[in-house]
Amino acid sequence: MDFNVGWLFASLIVSSVGYILFHYGRKLRRAPQAVAGIAMLVYPYFVHNVVVMLIVAAGLSLLTWAAVYLGL
Repeated sequence: MDFNVGWLFASLIVSSVGYILFHYGRKLRRAPQAVAGIAMLVYPYFVHNVVVMLIVAAGLSLLTWAAVYLGL
């Protein structure tokens, strides 16, 4: 596994947002935020391309927004 600076920085940002989402979802008992937070915490370990990592993060954020917008 190649640890370059871009990958480390992107995974740090994505995991930080995931931690905040998970903590917020757990505190307010909101499943969409908690599940998206766990996903954002875990998947950077398996994705080694920065562009793909950011696309997946944007997709998870969009799905979380849609779930909250629909009232889930």
